Amino acid sequence: MKATHLHSIVSPCIIMLCLFRPTFSLIIKAPSRMCHRHRPMRLFSAPSHVIQETLLDHSFAASRLGLDPSMNRFHAPIVNHEHYSFDDWPETHTFPMDKFKRLAHALTTTSRKTHVSSNLPRPLVKDHAHFFRPLDFHDIPMEWLAEPTGPICGTFLHRFLHNKLSDEEKRYIGFRGETGRPELIQRTVLEVAGTVLACQLAFHYGIASNVAGGTHHAHATGGAGYTILNDLAIAANFCTNERLNQGTVRGVHRVLVVDCDVHQGDGTAKFGDLGEGRLSTLSIHCASNYPRLKSLSTYDVGLRDGCTDDEYMDVLKFSVTKAMDEVQPHLIIYDAGVDVFEGDKLGRLSLTEHGIRRRDRWVLDECVTKGIPVAAVVGGGYDKDVDELARRHAIVHEECAYVWRKHKLWERASVFTPTTKE
Repeated sequence: MKATHLHSIVSPCIIMLCLFRPTFSLIIKAPSRMCHRHRPMRLFSAPSHVIQETLLDHSFAASRLGLDPSMNRFHAPIVNHEHYSFDDWPETHTFPMDKFKRLAHALTTTSRKTHVSSNLPRPLVKDHAHFFRPLDFHDIPMEWLAEPTGPICGTFLHRFLHNKLSDEEKRYIGFRGETGRPELIQRTVLEVAGTVLACQLAFHYGIASNVAGGTHHAHATGGAGYTILNDLAIAANFCTNERLNQGTVRGVHRVLVVDCDVHQGDGTAKFGDLGEGRLSTLSIHCASNYPRLKSLSTYDVGLRDGCTDDEYMDVLKFSVTKAMDEVQPHLIIYDAGVDVFEGDKLGRLSLTEHGIRRRDRWVLDECVTKGIPVAAVVGGGYDKDVDELARRHAIVHEECAYVWRKHKLWERASVFTPTTKE
Protein backbone atom coordinates (compact mmCIF):
# COMPACT_ATOMS: atom_id res chain seq x y z
CA MET A 1 0.00 0.00 0.00
CA LYS A 2 1.30 3.40 -0.94
CA ALA A 3 1.01 6.05 1.78
CA THR A 4 1.43 9.74 1.08
CA HIS A 5 2.64 11.84 4.01
CA LEU A 6 1.62 15.41 3.35
CA HIS A 7 4.19 17.39 5.27
CA SER A 8 3.81 20.17 2.73
CA ILE A 9 1.05 21.66 4.92
CA VAL A 10 3.06 23.65 7.43
CA SER A 11 0.80 23.94 10.45
CA PRO A 12 1.24 23.10 14.13
CA CYS A 13 -2.36 21.87 14.04
CA ILE A 14 -1.33 18.60 12.43
CA ILE A 15 0.23 15.99 14.64
CA MET A 16 -0.65 13.15 12.28
CA LEU A 17 -1.54 13.59 8.63
CA CYS A 18 -1.51 10.35 6.66
CA LEU A 19 -3.71 10.32 3.60
CA PHE A 20 -3.79 6.77 2.39
CA ARG A 21 -4.71 5.62 -1.08
CA PRO A 22 -4.88 1.85 -0.68
CA THR A 23 -4.71 -0.49 -3.63
CA PHE A 24 -7.85 -2.36 -4.58
CA SER A 25 -6.69 -5.59 -2.98
CA LEU A 26 -5.89 -3.96 0.34
CA ILE A 27 -8.89 -1.72 0.78
CA ILE A 28 -11.39 -4.58 0.56
CA LYS A 29 -12.18 -6.00 3.99
CA ALA A 30 -12.19 -9.77 3.94
CA PRO A 31 -15.40 -11.40 5.25
CA SER A 32 -13.79 -12.32 8.56
CA ARG A 33 -16.46 -10.67 10.68
CA MET A 34 -18.05 -13.82 12.13
CA CYS A 35 -21.45 -13.20 10.65
CA HIS A 36 -23.67 -16.16 9.87
CA ARG A 37 -25.21 -15.60 6.45
CA HIS A 38 -28.98 -15.50 6.40
CA ARG A 39 -31.28 -15.90 3.48
CA PRO A 40 -32.89 -12.57 2.53
CA MET A 41 -35.28 -11.66 5.33
CA ARG A 42 -37.75 -8.98 6.30
CA LEU A 43 -38.42 -8.17 9.93
CA PHE A 44 -40.71 -5.31 9.03
CA SER A 45 -44.29 -5.62 7.91
CA ALA A 46 -44.46 -3.86 4.54
CA PRO A 47 -44.53 -6.19 1.51
CA SER A 48 -42.08 -5.49 -1.30
CA HIS A 49 -44.73 -4.17 -3.69
CA VAL A 50 -45.68 -1.45 -1.20
CA ILE A 51 -42.10 -0.21 -1.05
CA GLN A 52 -41.83 -0.39 -4.84
CA GLU A 53 -44.96 1.73 -5.26
CA THR A 54 -43.60 4.20 -2.69
CA LEU A 55 -40.40 4.61 -4.66
CA LEU A 56 -41.88 4.67 -8.13
CA ASP A 57 -44.58 7.19 -7.27
CA HIS A 58 -42.14 10.04 -6.73
CA SER A 59 -38.62 8.55 -6.77
CA PHE A 60 -38.14 9.05 -3.03
CA ALA A 61 -38.35 6.66 -0.09
CA ALA A 62 -40.53 9.09 1.86
CA SER A 63 -43.67 8.68 3.94
CA ARG A 64 -44.41 12.34 3.26
CA LEU A 65 -42.97 14.76 0.73
CA GLY A 66 -41.79 18.11 1.98
CA LEU A 67 -41.90 21.55 0.41
CA ASP A 68 -41.57 21.30 -3.37
CA PRO A 69 -37.87 21.98 -4.12
CA SER A 70 -38.68 23.36 -7.58
CA MET A 71 -40.63 26.18 -5.93
CA ASN A 72 -38.49 26.61 -2.80
CA ARG A 73 -35.98 29.42 -3.13
CA PHE A 74 -35.01 29.66 0.51
CA HIS A 75 -33.64 26.31 1.68
CA ALA A 76 -32.51 22.91 0.38
CA PRO A 77 -34.57 19.78 1.09
CA ILE A 78 -34.33 18.77 4.77
CA VAL A 79 -35.28 15.35 6.15
CA ASN A 80 -36.79 14.94 9.61
CA HIS A 81 -38.87 12.45 11.55
CA GLU A 82 -40.61 13.31 14.80
CA HIS A 83 -39.41 10.04 16.32
CA TYR A 84 -35.69 10.80 15.96
CA SER A 85 -36.06 11.86 19.61
CA PHE A 86 -38.28 10.35 22.29
CA ASP A 87 -39.31 11.10 25.86
CA ASP A 88 -38.12 9.74 29.22
CA TRP A 89 -34.43 9.61 28.31
CA PRO A 90 -32.18 9.62 31.42
CA GLU A 91 -31.39 13.25 32.24
CA THR A 92 -27.83 12.44 33.29
CA HIS A 93 -26.93 10.46 30.16
CA THR A 94 -24.06 11.88 28.11
CA PHE A 95 -25.88 11.37 24.83
CA PRO A 96 -28.41 14.19 24.27
CA MET A 97 -31.30 12.20 22.80
CA ASP A 98 -33.52 15.28 22.78
CA LYS A 99 -31.24 17.24 20.47
CA PHE A 100 -32.94 16.10 17.25
CA LYS A 101 -36.35 17.35 18.42
CA ARG A 102 -34.78 20.61 19.57
CA LEU A 103 -32.90 20.96 16.29
CA ALA A 104 -36.13 20.65 14.31
CA HIS A 105 -37.62 23.27 16.64
CA ALA A 106 -34.62 25.55 16.11
CA LEU A 107 -34.95 25.26 12.34
CA THR A 108 -38.60 26.33 12.53
CA THR A 109 -38.18 29.17 15.05
CA THR A 110 -34.70 30.72 14.94
CA SER A 111 -34.29 34.12 13.28
CA ARG A 112 -32.89 37.55 14.06
CA LYS A 113 -36.03 38.23 16.05
CA THR A 114 -35.62 35.23 18.34
CA HIS A 115 -31.86 34.69 18.68
CA VAL A 116 -29.17 37.33 18.88
CA SER A 117 -26.57 35.41 16.87
CA SER A 118 -28.86 34.56 13.93
CA ASN A 119 -28.65 36.42 10.63
CA LEU A 120 -31.81 34.83 9.24
CA PRO A 121 -34.63 37.26 8.39
CA ARG A 122 -37.11 34.47 9.17
CA PRO A 123 -36.91 30.86 10.39
CA LEU A 124 -35.20 28.57 7.91
CA VAL A 125 -38.20 26.21 7.75
CA LYS A 126 -41.64 27.82 7.99
CA ASP A 127 -43.59 24.71 8.96
CA HIS A 128 -42.84 21.16 10.11
CA ALA A 129 -44.81 19.95 7.07
CA HIS A 130 -42.03 21.37 4.89
CA PHE A 131 -39.60 18.67 6.10
CA PHE A 132 -39.33 15.53 4.01
CA ARG A 133 -40.28 12.59 6.23
CA PRO A 134 -38.55 9.21 5.77
CA LEU A 135 -40.40 5.92 5.60
CA ASP A 136 -41.95 4.81 8.85
CA PHE A 137 -40.27 2.09 10.84
CA HIS A 138 -42.45 -0.82 9.69
CA ASP A 139 -42.13 0.22 6.02
CA ILE A 140 -38.34 0.15 5.82
CA PRO A 141 -37.14 -2.85 3.77
CA MET A 142 -34.77 -5.22 5.52
CA GLU A 143 -32.94 -5.56 2.20
CA TRP A 144 -31.54 -2.04 2.67
CA LEU A 145 -29.83 -3.07 5.89
CA ALA A 146 -28.99 -6.77 6.11
CA GLU A 147 -26.59 -8.87 4.09
CA PRO A 148 -26.46 -10.05 1.39
CA THR A 149 -27.98 -6.93 -0.21
CA GLY A 150 -27.22 -4.57 2.68
CA PRO A 151 -23.88 -4.16 4.49
CA ILE A 152 -24.99 -5.15 8.04
CA CYS A 153 -24.63 -8.65 9.46
CA GLY A 154 -28.12 -10.15 9.54
CA THR A 155 -27.49 -11.94 12.83
CA PHE A 156 -26.48 -8.75 14.63
CA LEU A 157 -29.38 -6.83 13.13
CA HIS A 158 -31.89 -9.49 14.15
CA ARG A 159 -30.53 -9.58 17.70
CA PHE A 160 -30.62 -5.79 18.02
CA LEU A 161 -34.17 -5.46 16.71
CA HIS A 162 -35.38 -8.16 19.13
CA ASN A 163 -33.46 -6.88 22.18
CA LYS A 164 -31.13 -9.89 22.23
CA LEU A 165 -27.80 -8.09 22.54
CA SER A 166 -25.55 -9.05 25.42
CA ASP A 167 -24.90 -6.69 28.32
CA GLU A 168 -21.32 -6.31 27.06
CA GLU A 169 -22.53 -5.28 23.59
CA LYS A 170 -24.93 -2.76 25.15
CA ARG A 171 -22.15 -1.38 27.32
CA TYR A 172 -19.87 -0.99 24.30
CA ILE A 173 -22.62 0.86 22.43
CA GLY A 174 -22.95 3.15 25.42
CA PHE A 175 -26.71 2.98 25.97
CA ARG A 176 -26.60 -0.01 28.37
CA GLY A 177 -30.11 -0.80 29.63
CA GLU A 178 -31.72 1.72 27.29
CA THR A 179 -30.56 -0.20 24.19
CA GLY A 180 -33.54 -2.52 24.08
CA ARG A 181 -36.20 0.16 24.41
CA PRO A 182 -38.63 0.02 21.46
CA GLU A 183 -38.30 3.79 21.02
CA LEU A 184 -34.51 3.53 20.67
CA ILE A 185 -34.74 0.63 18.24
CA GLN A 186 -37.25 2.56 16.14
CA ARG A 187 -35.30 5.84 16.05
CA THR A 188 -32.09 3.97 15.16
CA VAL A 189 -33.70 2.54 12.02
CA LEU A 190 -35.53 5.79 11.19
CA GLU A 191 -32.22 7.68 11.32
CA VAL A 192 -30.80 5.35 8.67
CA ALA A 193 -33.89 5.79 6.48
CA GLY A 194 -33.50 9.55 6.86
CA THR A 195 -29.96 9.51 5.51
CA VAL A 196 -31.03 7.27 2.61
CA LEU A 197 -33.77 9.77 1.75
CA ALA A 198 -31.35 12.71 2.06
CA CYS A 199 -29.02 10.98 -0.41
CA GLN A 200 -31.88 10.43 -2.87
CA LEU A 201 -32.85 14.10 -2.60
CA ALA A 202 -29.24 15.21 -3.00
CA PHE A 203 -28.89 13.08 -6.12
CA HIS A 204 -31.93 14.76 -7.71
CA TYR A 205 -31.43 18.33 -6.47
CA GLY A 206 -27.71 18.67 -5.76
CA ILE A 207 -27.85 19.07 -1.98
CA ALA A 208 -29.97 17.89 0.97
CA SER A 209 -29.60 17.29 4.69
CA ASN A 210 -30.85 15.04 7.48
CA VAL A 211 -31.74 16.33 10.96
CA ALA A 212 -30.02 13.20 12.35
CA GLY A 213 -27.36 10.76 11.10
CA GLY A 214 -23.62 10.32 11.24
CA THR A 215 -23.48 7.03 13.18
CA HIS A 216 -19.88 6.44 12.18
CA HIS A 217 -18.63 4.18 15.01
CA ALA A 218 -21.03 1.34 14.19
CA HIS A 219 -19.68 -1.48 12.03
CA ALA A 220 -21.16 -4.50 10.28
CA THR A 221 -21.36 -6.75 13.34
CA GLY A 222 -21.87 -4.33 16.23
CA GLY A 223 -22.34 -0.85 17.55
CA ALA A 224 -20.05 1.49 19.51
CA GLY A 225 -19.81 5.05 20.78
CA TYR A 226 -23.57 5.75 20.92
CA THR A 227 -24.10 4.39 17.41
CA ILE A 228 -25.72 1.10 16.43
CA LEU A 229 -26.38 0.98 12.67
CA ASN A 230 -24.01 2.88 10.37
CA ASP A 231 -26.24 5.11 8.26
CA LEU A 232 -23.31 6.31 6.15
CA ALA A 233 -22.34 2.82 4.95
CA ILE A 234 -25.96 1.74 4.49
CA ALA A 235 -26.79 4.84 2.42
CA ALA A 236 -23.62 4.47 0.33
CA ASN A 237 -24.49 0.83 -0.36
CA PHE A 238 -28.06 1.79 -1.27
CA CYS A 239 -27.01 4.51 -3.70
CA THR A 240 -24.46 2.34 -5.51
CA ASN A 241 -26.83 -0.61 -6.02
CA GLU A 242 -29.47 0.24 -8.61
CA ARG A 243 -31.29 -3.05 -8.07
CA LEU A 244 -31.61 -2.21 -4.39
CA ASN A 245 -32.67 1.41 -4.94
CA GLN A 246 -34.89 0.38 -7.89
CA GLY A 247 -33.29 2.90 -10.22
CA THR A 248 -34.11 5.93 -8.06
CA VAL A 249 -30.38 6.72 -7.93
CA ARG A 250 -28.57 6.04 -11.21
CA GLY A 251 -24.93 6.16 -12.20
CA VAL A 252 -23.54 6.46 -8.67
CA HIS A 253 -20.62 4.04 -8.55
CA ARG A 254 -18.35 5.83 -6.06
CA VAL A 255 -19.39 7.47 -2.79
CA LEU A 256 -17.00 9.54 -0.67
CA VAL A 257 -17.78 10.06 3.01
CA VAL A 258 -16.24 13.31 4.26
CA ASP A 259 -16.30 12.86 8.03
CA CYS A 260 -15.55 16.03 10.01
CA ASP A 261 -16.75 14.77 13.38
CA VAL A 262 -14.10 15.22 16.09
CA HIS A 263 -13.89 11.44 16.52
CA GLN A 264 -12.52 9.16 13.82
CA GLY A 265 -15.13 7.40 11.71
CA ASP A 266 -13.65 4.04 12.63
CA GLY A 267 -16.83 2.06 12.05
CA THR A 268 -17.34 3.40 8.53
CA ALA A 269 -13.71 2.61 7.73
CA LYS A 270 -14.27 -1.04 8.70
CA PHE A 271 -16.71 -1.49 5.82
CA GLY A 272 -13.78 -1.11 3.45
CA ASP A 273 -14.89 -0.04 -0.01
CA LEU A 274 -18.08 -2.18 -0.03
CA GLY A 275 -16.52 -4.09 -2.92
CA GLU A 276 -15.59 -2.71 -6.36
CA GLY A 277 -14.42 0.61 -4.94
CA ARG A 278 -17.93 1.83 -4.07
CA LEU A 279 -17.02 3.56 -0.79
CA SER A 280 -14.10 5.81 0.17
CA THR A 281 -13.71 7.48 3.55
CA LEU A 282 -11.97 10.69 4.61
CA SER A 283 -11.86 11.21 8.38
CA ILE A 284 -10.58 14.53 9.81
CA HIS A 285 -10.51 14.10 13.57
CA CYS A 286 -8.68 14.81 16.82
CA ALA A 287 -5.83 12.33 16.93
CA SER A 288 -5.89 11.88 20.72
CA ASN A 289 -9.65 11.41 20.98
CA TYR A 290 -11.92 8.34 20.86
CA PRO A 291 -11.43 5.68 19.64
CA ARG A 292 -8.04 4.93 21.13
CA LEU A 293 -7.35 2.27 18.50
CA LYS A 294 -7.99 3.85 15.10
CA SER A 295 -9.17 2.03 11.98
CA LEU A 296 -7.68 2.56 8.53
CA SER A 297 -9.83 4.94 6.50
CA THR A 298 -9.05 5.60 2.85
CA TYR A 299 -7.74 8.96 4.10
CA ASP A 300 -7.04 9.75 7.76
CA VAL A 301 -6.15 13.20 9.09
CA GLY A 302 -5.37 13.40 12.81
CA LEU A 303 -5.28 16.87 14.39
CA ARG A 304 -3.62 18.05 17.59
CA ASP A 305 -5.65 19.02 20.63
CA GLY A 306 -6.63 22.69 20.54
CA CYS A 307 -6.63 23.05 16.74
CA THR A 308 -8.16 26.44 15.84
CA ASP A 309 -10.28 27.77 12.97
CA ASP A 310 -7.61 28.88 10.51
CA GLU A 311 -5.40 25.85 11.07
CA TYR A 312 -8.39 23.56 10.61
CA MET A 313 -9.42 25.23 7.35
CA ASP A 314 -5.95 24.80 5.87
CA VAL A 315 -6.05 21.07 6.54
CA LEU A 316 -9.68 20.73 5.45
CA LYS A 317 -9.19 22.37 2.07
CA PHE A 318 -6.08 20.38 1.23
CA SER A 319 -7.36 16.97 2.31
CA VAL A 320 -10.89 17.27 0.89
CA THR A 321 -9.54 18.52 -2.43
CA LYS A 322 -7.07 15.63 -2.58
CA ALA A 323 -9.75 13.05 -1.78
CA MET A 324 -12.17 14.51 -4.35
CA ASP A 325 -9.52 14.61 -7.06
CA GLU A 326 -8.38 11.04 -6.47
CA VAL A 327 -11.71 9.33 -5.78
CA GLN A 328 -13.77 11.27 -8.35
CA PRO A 329 -16.96 10.54 -6.40
CA HIS A 330 -20.44 10.59 -7.86
CA LEU A 331 -21.95 11.41 -4.44
CA ILE A 332 -20.57 12.79 -1.16
CA ILE A 333 -22.03 12.18 2.29
CA TYR A 334 -20.85 14.90 4.66
CA ASP A 335 -20.75 14.24 8.42
CA ALA A 336 -20.87 17.74 9.94
CA GLY A 337 -20.24 16.87 13.58
CA VAL A 338 -20.15 19.95 15.83
CA ASP A 339 -18.13 18.25 18.58
CA VAL A 340 -15.16 20.12 17.08
CA PHE A 341 -16.55 23.15 18.95
CA GLU A 342 -14.22 24.66 21.55
CA GLY A 343 -16.74 24.13 24.34
CA ASP A 344 -17.87 20.61 23.46
CA LYS A 345 -17.79 18.14 26.36
CA LEU A 346 -16.18 15.38 24.27
CA GLY A 347 -14.23 17.48 21.80
CA ARG A 348 -10.60 18.65 22.45
CA LEU A 349 -10.46 20.92 19.38
CA SER A 350 -10.96 24.69 19.56
CA LEU A 351 -13.19 25.69 16.66
CA THR A 352 -15.58 28.57 17.15
CA GLU A 353 -19.14 28.54 15.83
CA HIS A 354 -17.93 30.86 13.07
CA GLY A 355 -15.24 28.30 12.26
CA ILE A 356 -17.85 25.53 12.04
CA ARG A 357 -19.86 27.70 9.66
CA ARG A 358 -16.78 28.36 7.51
CA ARG A 359 -16.07 24.62 7.42
CA ASP A 360 -19.61 23.65 6.41
CA ARG A 361 -19.96 26.37 3.79
CA TRP A 362 -16.66 25.49 2.14
CA VAL A 363 -17.32 21.73 1.98
CA LEU A 364 -20.88 22.08 0.71
CA ASP A 365 -20.06 24.78 -1.83
CA GLU A 366 -17.03 22.87 -3.09
CA CYS A 367 -19.18 19.79 -3.73
CA VAL A 368 -21.88 21.67 -5.63
CA THR A 369 -19.37 23.80 -7.55
CA LYS A 370 -17.72 20.60 -8.77
CA GLY A 371 -21.07 19.10 -9.71
CA ILE A 372 -21.03 16.44 -6.98
CA PRO A 373 -24.33 15.87 -5.13
CA VAL A 374 -23.88 16.15 -1.36
CA ALA A 375 -26.03 14.89 1.51
CA ALA A 376 -25.24 16.29 4.96
CA VAL A 377 -25.84 14.62 8.32
CA VAL A 378 -25.45 16.22 11.74
CA GLY A 379 -22.91 13.93 13.45
CA GLY A 380 -21.86 14.34 17.07
CA GLY A 381 -22.22 17.18 19.51
CA TYR A 382 -22.35 17.26 23.32
CA ASP A 383 -23.39 20.15 25.54
CA LYS A 384 -25.37 20.50 28.76
CA ASP A 385 -27.30 23.31 27.08
CA VAL A 386 -29.11 21.21 24.48
CA ASP A 387 -30.84 24.23 22.92
CA GLU A 388 -27.47 25.84 22.21
CA LEU A 389 -26.25 22.50 20.86
CA ALA A 390 -29.30 22.30 18.59
CA ARG A 391 -28.60 25.77 17.20
CA ARG A 392 -25.02 24.68 16.57
CA HIS A 393 -26.30 21.67 14.61
CA ALA A 394 -28.57 24.02 12.67
CA ILE A 395 -25.50 25.61 11.08
CA VAL A 396 -25.06 22.87 8.48
CA HIS A 397 -28.72 23.17 7.40
CA GLU A 398 -28.36 26.94 7.16
CA GLU A 399 -25.24 26.51 5.04
CA CYS A 400 -27.04 24.02 2.80
CA ALA A 401 -29.62 26.77 2.32
CA TYR A 402 -26.88 29.29 1.49
CA VAL A 403 -25.43 26.99 -1.18
CA TRP A 404 -28.95 26.21 -2.45
CA ARG A 405 -29.60 29.90 -3.04
CA LYS A 406 -26.13 30.70 -4.36
CA HIS A 407 -26.37 28.06 -7.10
CA LYS A 408 -30.16 28.39 -7.64
CA LEU A 409 -30.51 24.66 -7.24
CA TRP A 410 -34.30 24.78 -7.36
CA GLU A 411 -33.84 25.03 -11.12
CA ARG A 412 -32.68 21.37 -11.05
CA ALA A 413 -35.97 20.25 -9.53
CA SER A 414 -37.67 19.14 -12.74
CA VAL A 415 -38.49 15.63 -11.42
CA PHE A 416 -40.67 17.00 -8.62
CA THR A 417 -44.40 17.53 -9.12
CA PRO A 418 -45.17 21.12 -8.04
CA THR A 419 -47.33 21.40 -4.91
CA THR A 420 -46.63 24.44 -2.74
CA LYS A 421 -44.50 27.50 -3.31
CA GLU A 422 -42.26 29.53 -1.02
